Amino acid sequence: MSADIFNPSSLMKPVGYSHIAKVTGGSLVYIAGQVSADVSGQLVGEGNFEAQAEQVFKNLKAAVEAAGGTMADLIKMNVYLVAEVDASEVPKFRSVRDRYVNVEKPPASTLVVVTRLARPGWLLEVEAVAAIG
Repeated sequence: MSADIFNPSSLMKPVGYSHIAKVTGGSLVYIAGQVSADVSGQLVGEGNFEAQAEQVFKNLKAAVEAAGGTMADLIKMNVYLVAEVDASEVPKFRSVRDRYVNVEKPPASTLVVVTRLARPGWLLEVEAVAAIG
């Protein structure tokens, strides 16, 4: 299996993500949206965006490892931020993310601002796809 992550010159140069992730062979693993909940389901980092981002990425790491992969296998991420998160907080998310993903070839990513998530107190949710094999 191979994953080719790249940015064609025909698109703008992205910062912190890649435009395209092409997979040949292997297995695709879809990871449901992860939130800032610990293993018992309790909210971690109430009101603290950076602490919530850290827990989300710990959960993503646990999920991809349970599927037999590593964080380097992530090829796509969808990030959902609640509207109450100020734009000035986004660099904190990127700082946490960059400790977990391959910063040389980051996953293709989408960031969306939403009104709310499924439970009160959650400030972000991240779902991902990994190519393992």
